[in-house]
Amino acid sequence: MIKEKINTTLTFEDFKTEVLSDYKIATISRECSLLGRKEVLTGKAKFGIFGDGKEVPQLAMAKAFKNGDFRSGYYRDQTFMMAIGELTMQEFFAGLYGHTDIVQEPMSAGRQMGGHFATHSLNEDGSWKDLTKQKNSSADISPTAAQMPRLLGLAQASKIYRQVSGIANAANFSVDGNEIAWGTIGNASTSEGLFFETINAAGVLQVPIVMSVWDDEYGISVHARHQTTKESISEILKGYQRESNTNGFEILKVKGWDYADLVATYEKAATIAREKHIPVLIHVNELTQPQGHSSSGSHERYKDSNRLAWEKDFDCLRQMKLWMIAINIASPEEIEAIDLQAKKDVFEAKKAAWNAFIEPIVEEQKELVSLLQKTAETSKNKERILKLITDLNSIKSPLKKEILVTARKVLRLVMNETGKEELSLWITSYTNKTQQTFSSNLFSETDLNVFSVEKVLPEYSENAKEDTDGRMILRDNFDAIFTKYPETLIFGEDAGNIGDVNQGLEGMQEKYGELRVADVGIREATIIGQGIGMALRGLRPIAEIQYLDYLLYAIQIMSDDLATLRYRTVGKQKAPLIIRTRGHRLEGIWHSGSPMGMIINAIRGIHVLVPRNMTQAAGFYNSLLECDEPALVIECLNGYRLKEKMPLNYGEFKTPIGVIETLKEGTDITLVSYGSTLRLVQQAAKELLEVGIDCEIIDLQSLLPFDVNQDVVKSIAKTNRLLVIDEDVPGGASAYILQQIIEQQDAYNYLDSKPQTLAAKAHRPAYGTDGDYFSKPSTEDIFEKVYGMMNEVNPVKYPSLY
Repeated sequence: MIKEKINTTLTFEDFKTEVLSDYKIATISRECSLLGRKEVLTGKAKFGIFGDGKEVPQLAMAKAFKNGDFRSGYYRDQTFMMAIGELTMQEFFAGLYGHTDIVQEPMSAGRQMGGHFATHSLNEDGSWKDLTKQKNSSADISPTAAQMPRLLGLAQASKIYRQVSGIANAANFSVDGNEIAWGTIGNASTSEGLFFETINAAGVLQVPIVMSVWDDEYGISVHARHQTTKESISEILKGYQRESNTNGFEILKVKGWDYADLVATYEKAATIAREKHIPVLIHVNELTQPQGHSSSGSHERYKDSNRLAWEKDFDCLRQMKLWMIAINIASPEEIEAIDLQAKKDVFEAKKAAWNAFIEPIVEEQKELVSLLQKTAETSKNKERILKLITDLNSIKSPLKKEILVTARKVLRLVMNETGKEELSLWITSYTNKTQQTFSSNLFSETDLNVFSVEKVLPEYSENAKEDTDGRMILRDNFDAIFTKYPETLIFGEDAGNIGDVNQGLEGMQEKYGELRVADVGIREATIIGQGIGMALRGLRPIAEIQYLDYLLYAIQIMSDDLATLRYRTVGKQKAPLIIRTRGHRLEGIWHSGSPMGMIINAIRGIHVLVPRNMTQAAGFYNSLLECDEPALVIECLNGYRLKEKMPLNYGEFKTPIGVIETLKEGTDITLVSYGSTLRLVQQAAKELLEVGIDCEIIDLQSLLPFDVNQDVVKSIAKTNRLLVIDEDVPGGASAYILQQIIEQQDAYNYLDSKPQTLAAKAHRPAYGTDGDYFSKPSTEDIFEKVYGMMNEVNPVKYPSLY
């Protein structure tokens, strides 16, 4: 346990120096906000959302924030980031301008708007830094309250590191689990369900969170009386207050303009959370928002004169000045000197950031102008090209877009001339170079990506029989995983005590304990959040969503947070979370959905794996644990009791990711599918063979990534026909699959018939076996669809069925 260190030698001069240093940071932050808004209004920046009015409580939070701690906050925390030394004035403005250089703008290299903060957890090669030696911030996102679910996991990691032994490289991620996860949120955003879901889960789990609610009484223009019962989040959360022999929160309330009380409150909260792993909520009220919500409008539109006058009087910087004067920290003249110096420093930083942003683009502008002038000299469209050059030259602060637009317009004018080649090469080079700054790192670009894992086949004994339930293969493979990787843990609804609803984790909790194989409440969004947060801190969590249909509760967090994490940090953070679920081919509206089109389009940045049996699924888990990327594994819901061979090399065999498997070779038509539907396809192919139609069957195995070796088109080159069979709605995943095959693999070159799809009905399946049969593709549907395609080819050989 940590023992609080008390500095008994602090003199008044030391205290004065510390307070003045804090005030300087707060004043600099305020000046950044004020000047930042002007930069938006003058057009240099596109949009601005700032932390003015929240400076003083963030100073107090920063004082209690230690190395190894993690922040999961929102876009008004600039003062905090400055106070912990992770944001400079120049970096603040680089973010405002959207500078695409990660050195100049280390938060996201211009991929997120200013005010979205992150620290770098990874080295250049993608390996982990020692996170205990630095102050950490998980990468912010804009959706309101969406920072809450990952906060839960960041805090839970401390509990795991404190109580689970044998974790590899634990010293790089934790010192005895003493780290706090610090959350911040605006008062209006506490109305979101994600906030309440996280608060409830943190109270149950008893993890070291300090949650700050910045309360300025408004959510954009909407007053708290329309947002929160009793107009106070701390009042309505009183039921969460921890009492003797209960779990829950410690709830503290403090005025946002009272520097001394804020410092004391945050010190108290940190001690409670760090030592005892009790979550704390700090309701910081009586805050102001001097410039309104954002640069999009003025708060004078919705605040009356009394409120505006109060905000002027109780601005936290003004109150801090009055307090410093009252206790002789500084004179009015000294404070004014600090204020003036802050203005100068911020202005110079703004100027330096703008120059660093614009000068390289101006050089590119000059480079193109020189090339275009050369091109114009020999062109029959010289005058039109010179006009475009003049227009481009007139732009004092050009955008890369404006440079490229000009180049591409000139290219059209010289498409039949000798000057074309050099300009074409320039455009291609410039586009590729620039595009990379906006498109890299959607997936891992390190040596730990999914393609680095080599296939390892399951090994079987000579007399192995197909008499093992699929769920037992999963169970025994998870057993091997938990032994091999002490940092691996799994959690979900019914995952612990009963070993999941399909018994794929039977006996695992008894063997590995309640922390590593855990039951959780019915709260899908924070199940994913737990996984994201723990993965951000070096653990290898497997988050279980009980059914594929329930993924919809968590899709926003998967889409906005997990799928974008590596991209929005330009590869400086990673969360290799594995999400386990099960779906397809059960009965009823809510347990048989197959929303694959929605999923694959919402979570680009997460791999989507669709094994047809449990041996494949187990191999995917083994592969993923050697990678540094997140993935969703969808097990076949009707496959747990189906019989498979029992492998000998549990934990070692690996299913390749992004590689198809040809289940049956054929000559007449290529049938492409995945998951449970393949069993129907295989049965239909047997029946089609009886009438002389020889089908080739391809199991995609994964949808993201899709057939990286382009093997599907090789099959089509042989059969010249294609049918995609899918359980999703018409135009769902089948549309994506067709786009990949026809457009990306150029399969249209080999098709002699129209490529077709066979999907489920547009509605969800009604309850019961008949509901399934009349809602999703059946063996008969597949047979007749293929037969109909062959009838079109040769109606004599294959006479019409109907």
